[in-house]
Amino acid sequence: MAGVVVVDASAWVSRLVAADVFHAASRRWFTQHTLDGGQYAAPSLMLAEVVGAISRRTGKPALANQALQQLLHVPGLRLVSLDRRLGKAAAQLADSAGLRGADAVYAALAQHLAIPLVTWDLEIGQRLGAGLTVLTPPQPPAP
Repeated sequence: MAGVVVVDASAWVSRLVAADVFHAASRRWFTQHTLDGGQYAAPSLMLAEVVGAISRRTGKPALANQALQQLLHVPGLRLVSLDRRLGKAAAQLADSAGLRGADAVYAALAQHLAIPLVTWDLEIGQRLGAGLTVLTPPQPPAP
C-alpha cells in the first residue's frame, strides 16, 4: 500500500495541463498512487500556485478555475495551513538550502510529516541533498 506524499505545484500542474511535457507521466503516477491507496498532502499555498500557473500558461481563467474545483475534490488530498511553525521551518530551509520560498514550504511540510516530496523540480532535491526524500514520477522509456 502506498503512503502519503507531499506533492508540489509542478506535479499538480503537469497532471492538469495536457500540453505539459510531463502530463502523461504525471497522470499515470497519480492514477497508480491513488489505486495503490496512496494519499497526498500539500500546503494550502498549492491551490494559488497551481491556479496561477494554469491561468498564466493557458491564458484561460475558466480552465484555471476548473483545475481549482478538481483539486478541491481530489480524494485523499490533505491541505495544510501555513502557520508560524511551518513558515519558520520553510524560512530556515530557504536560507540554508537557497530554495525559492514556495519550494521551501513544500520541503518543510515534507520534513515535518517525515514523508517524501514528489516534484518535477530537480533543483529541490539537488539543494537539499540527503535531508529529504525527493521523488519524481517515473517516465516511460524513450522509444
